[in-house]
Amino acid sequence: MRFLLPVFLFLVSSGLRAQPNIVVFLTDDQGWGDLSMNGNTNLSTPNLDSLARDGASFERFFVCPVCSPTRAEFLTGRHHVRSGVYSTSAGGERMDLDEATIADLFRKAGYATGAFGKWHNGMQYPYHPLGRGFDYFYGFCSGHWGHYFDPLLERNGKPVRGKGFCVDDFTTDAIGFMERSVKQMKPFFAYVPYNTPHSPMQVPDRWWNKFKDKKLEGLMRNRKPEKEQRLHLLAALAMCENIDWNVGRVLAKLDDLRVTDDTIVVFFHDNGPNGHRWNGDMEGRKGSTEEGGTRSPLLVRWPKGIRAGTKVMKISSALDLLPTLADLAGIPSEVSKPLDGRSLKPLLAGKDADWKPRTLISHWKGRTGARNQGFRLDFRGRLFDMAKDPGQRVDVTADFPEVSRKLKKAVATFNEKVLPELGKDERPFVIGHPGVRWTQVPARDGIPHGGIKRSNKFPNCSYFTNWTKKEDYLTWDVEVGKTGTYEVELWYACPRKDVGSEIVLSFRGKELRVKLAEPHDPPLRGMKEDRSPRVESYVRDFKPMKMGAIKLSAGKGELKLQATEIPGEQAMEFRLLMLRRI
Repeated sequence: MRFLLPVFLFLVSSGLRAQPNIVVFLTDDQGWGDLSMNGNTNLSTPNLDSLARDGASFERFFVCPVCSPTRAEFLTGRHHVRSGVYSTSAGGERMDLDEATIADLFRKAGYATGAFGKWHNGMQYPYHPLGRGFDYFYGFCSGHWGHYFDPLLERNGKPVRGKGFCVDDFTTDAIGFMERSVKQMKPFFAYVPYNTPHSPMQVPDRWWNKFKDKKLEGLMRNRKPEKEQRLHLLAALAMCENIDWNVGRVLAKLDDLRVTDDTIVVFFHDNGPNGHRWNGDMEGRKGSTEEGGTRSPLLVRWPKGIRAGTKVMKISSALDLLPTLADLAGIPSEVSKPLDGRSLKPLLAGKDADWKPRTLISHWKGRTGARNQGFRLDFRGRLFDMAKDPGQRVDVTADFPEVSRKLKKAVATFNEKVLPELGKDERPFVIGHPGVRWTQVPARDGIPHGGIKRSNKFPNCSYFTNWTKKEDYLTWDVEVGKTGTYEVELWYACPRKDVGSEIVLSFRGKELRVKLAEPHDPPLRGMKEDRSPRVESYVRDFKPMKMGAIKLSAGKGELKLQATEIPGEQAMEFRLLMLRRI
């Protein structure tokens, strides 16, 4: 026992305990109205409500209309357009490689960095989390996933089978990361981007049984109740309660580890709700640049540094989280490019007297809107007084012409100076980067030719089917990062009657040929677990088959997958290529 006091004094004097841990929860398609603290009596979110009670809540916090742009803005502190993010799939979700991330900053400051859940900002390294400042990753990199129970996931780039319901599983893995970091006496930065309540609408029985027969309260309805889809709505509420339970698990673990006072916990959403349900009578939902599509709660708890019950009324956005967390943790936030966000530390301290007014720009799919402290300019150029008319029903342009002029000027400046930064996307998908030995090449990123079709119009968790002719093929625009020999694994499905196709993989004059000799005809999965009809593809348990080794030379080119012999009705159904440099 006589050694404990000197060790404790060393920790204090060295400043190790002065660095707070960081836990950031980001949920997918959850609306501002999906928390009981915001007035929704159709569900109960006591753990999330406690973050507001014991920390700070932001009344007007804004994100992007959809997933990957919000994630990029959180990670970089810069508008998603500046970082090269313009889509949710097909490579448009990737941040440019010259962007520094919040994980880069915290890792440089000595933190253990881990991400757990839905990444959605690039799959192939160095767009992968392990190339963007994270030491550890468990989850999936696509925009959505097709099955939430025992799904195919990845751990640090390698495919693994998940355990149980994915959000529970991500939480368990994040808790293990926190435990290891505390044991090593190292501060941690844990990014926990959940993938619910994004569809497919799957949730364990424990939560679904509470909601499946629930009668919704009359006042807790969408402003367009005729558009509500009851099963989807009830499943979303059940998924939100599951999120709350998992957040509670993390809060309890912080107590167990005795690091609650030294940990900053952040919670926010990536966009508006993914369905018509109660959302405070706001206009718009996911995909909309209006209030309901972009307003999110922001909850920040830090017992050591933020007064309980703090309410912040100034507008803020996901852009502000990088400079804010760096400021609170006392680490440098300087990066090579100027930030669009600003530190919210003065607002958290109640020092807003000198806070400079600002205008936030929201952009998606050709629509641009602007929001200042009191007004919103919608993408059609109409002005709304958000204090008097939060539902955006009365155009007040004639009453406030100067406000309208200034907001329109802000939109014009964005369209003229910021939007062109996107340019033309000529970024190839990277294979064999020198920093890693493995690369995933999914169907999601492929281009079908001939009669080959996707299993669904939403590419993120899709696979290719209807491969019936030898003239049909798949391609990927890629860049091999390092010359070498690569072992290739093909993930496929093929019934016994169609076995025997010859599959050829080629790149810049090199080929690899193999025959599909073993049948694999798994059933589609997901129907049994769906609580509401889905729009995404169902999934199969595809089988990995070793194709052999191929020599790939560094440089850009077209990776091609073709069937030169098809003795049956189809070549195969294709899901994934895994390449490993040997």
